[in-house]
Amino acid sequence: MVEWWLAWFTTLAAAALGWFWNWHVQRVAHRNGESSVEDMLKKAHQEATLCIREAQAQAQEVLNSSRKKFDLEYKERRQRLEAMEDNHHERVVLMEHKSNTLDSRESKVELRLKEIEEAGGKLSARQAEFEELMAEQQTRLQEIAGLTAVQARAEMLSKIEDEVRGESANLIRQVQSDMQRKAKQEAQKIITYAIERYAADTVHDVTTTSVHLPSEEMKGRIIGKEGRNIRSIESETGVNVMIDDTPQMVILSGFDPMRREIARISLERLILDGRIHPANIEATVARVRSEVEDTIRKAGENAVFELGLTKVHPEIIHTLGRLKYRQSYSQNVLNHSIEMAHIMGSMAAELGLDIDTSKRIGLLHDIGKALTHEVEGSHAIIGGDLLKKFGEKPLIVNAVAAHHREVEPESVYAHLAMAADAITAARPGARNENTHQYLKRLGDIEEIASSFPGVTRSYAIQAGRELRVLVEPGDVDDEQLTTLARDISGRIEKEVQFPGQVKVTVIRETRSVEYAR
Repeated sequence: MVEWWLAWFTTLAAAALGWFWNWHVQRVAHRNGESSVEDMLKKAHQEATLCIREAQAQAQEVLNSSRKKFDLEYKERRQRLEAMEDNHHERVVLMEHKSNTLDSRESKVELRLKEIEEAGGKLSARQAEFEELMAEQQTRLQEIAGLTAVQARAEMLSKIEDEVRGESANLIRQVQSDMQRKAKQEAQKIITYAIERYAADTVHDVTTTSVHLPSEEMKGRIIGKEGRNIRSIESETGVNVMIDDTPQMVILSGFDPMRREIARISLERLILDGRIHPANIEATVARVRSEVEDTIRKAGENAVFELGLTKVHPEIIHTLGRLKYRQSYSQNVLNHSIEMAHIMGSMAAELGLDIDTSKRIGLLHDIGKALTHEVEGSHAIIGGDLLKKFGEKPLIVNAVAAHHREVEPESVYAHLAMAADAITAARPGARNENTHQYLKRLGDIEEIASSFPGVTRSYAIQAGRELRVLVEPGDVDDEQLTTLARDISGRIEKEVQFPGQVKVTVIRETRSVEYAR
């Protein structure tokens, strides 16, 4: 339609142009004279006729083009309509087929419902008969078994409970065996690698120190007039000076290694100086105490430098150095801390943890032992409070405070500290304990095992590293062995302090004895 109107518009425009041109020519002719008017009119008429023809030709071309386009569009739309009609016809046929199928199914469903209604009466009668037979059968079973339904149910539940308990014990034993095997392999690899990378010699300290004298005469000078010199030495240093029949030797006795070291150095200097009297003793001990404080600080700085730690508070360094003169089960605490830091760093590297954080925890885990004579409480809690006071990270504070499980562990580093502490303390030759403590620990372990029902005897063997428990076969079955071993080990962990680990082995055996006569 647009092309059609465009053709008509072009024709009208051409006619209007011709009329305008004719009018213009007439005006010009009227001005220029009547002689040229006719020529101009003819010429204008010819040009107008030519313009009209050209406009008509263009309009005809536009009209033909529009007609062809319209015919093409009409043909395409007709084809689409025919395709839609065919598709619609197919859908109608399909719907009629589905409708017929649905009618057939509805008739079958109605027929089936009628059959079910007819069989419903028969089913209810059979169900009533079945229930009557079940009640009669249950009555007969009760008469034969001599048990009521409640009693039979209770007995059945008891049997099921025993079976489930046995299956659960077997499952626990199997899962524990698999987990222990895998964990043992991985732990052995990590621990072996850590110990291989760091293996230090262990030197045991004792509670006495010997000082050699140049002559026996020096003993009298150390005692002084009416014992004033020896009393001054003991009061200034806090150690006992024992002078006996041992030739050319004095024994310094005290539980604090730092005091014994101060007393040893002071006494050796007094012997060299020769001036042994209370005033000189006081001045010498004061100088030596100051020098030992410098040695303590250097020991802490050397430990921090050896491990490559940074940003450690000066007070922490000084307190750490005091561990040089502190023993635990005759094991030097500073050496133990350095060793633990190396082992924790190696284990952390294997586990993908932060090495510097692990070393820092290992070095500082026993720092509270330097203050146990001054502050009440556990050394782990004291150490955690000290580190918190001087700005250590909460993760490090928790790991130090929790390495003996006195505080709930909040990170894997706390568990790593427990493992590394056990490794350094439990390896052969690391620590010693006196006979009384050793026997008491073994007695406590055996007493805990004997307190469980069904246990007849218990023996601590391998220096307390293993506990063998014998049970009564009639009181404890095979399925309960795993649970009993786990309960005994759990109580030992809570109630007894011991180095390393204690292996609990529960033994159940049945013996049959006959005599041939």
